[in-house]
Amino acid sequence: MSLIELIAGVEAHEATLTVFNADPGIAEELREHFADRNIRVVEEQTAAGPEGFAVLARDGEFVAAVTVDELLPGRGEPGGGESEPGAGGAGTGEPSGGRVGGPVLDHLDETMFASYSRADMVAASREIEDRAWRVGDGELHAGFQTLDVLTGEADTYDLLGGKERLDVHAYAADEGDAPDVEHYTVHVGETAEIRETWFVAYDGGGYDDAKCALLAEERAPGEFYGFWSYDPETVDYIIDYLTERYGGSGAVNDGGEAV
Repeated sequence: MSLIELIAGVEAHEATLTVFNADPGIAEELREHFADRNIRVVEEQTAAGPEGFAVLARDGEFVAAVTVDELLPGRGEPGGGESEPGAGGAGTGEPSGGRVGGPVLDHLDETMFASYSRADMVAASREIEDRAWRVGDGELHAGFQTLDVLTGEADTYDLLGGKERLDVHAYAADEGDAPDVEHYTVHVGETAEIRETWFVAYDGGGYDDAKCALLAEERAPGEFYGFWSYDPETVDYIIDYLTERYGGSGAVNDGGEAV
């Protein structure tokens, strides 16, 4: 499964949060909160049963059931129900108690996003690069689309590659001049997925809790659609795929052959 197929697969596995017997406006509030997540919020009214609860399902399978009060802690209280975007969540090691949507977010291994700009992608990439820098061990794999883009990040990646126990790999299509490289490996891939995707994946340096990946496809000029993942199996798949297909130092074409 290619990188673009992986994005499509995650996109297709949309989760559904069904809100039952809730006050008007609850479902819309949850839709706004989960706007950047791969989750659809619907509402239903039943003739019998408890009020204000929600059921999370994925691929038609039950995942979790929670009350609206658990999803929106402090709702109706002064300053209640507000939290900083991205606070806590799967893979962060932070507790979900008191965090808006926490009981749902903790069951979502992948977080979809849409229409990220290049600036958004750089900011998101920096978070993973910073994690790799702080752990200082393991493997970091990053795709830059073209050598021109990689050249603009050459200093950052030379610094990362200078970490003694951090093995850094960069991937780019052969467009532009290659940067001078001292402390990391450049893989040139003559394939559509290298030109069209932006990715950063860190193997955690031996710690599953530190594994994370960002993978996105440029579907319009300067607009990226993809996902974050803290799921160890997803991160491992991305790194294994990159290593197997582009592990050599030479260029690889769309047929997967060295050129």
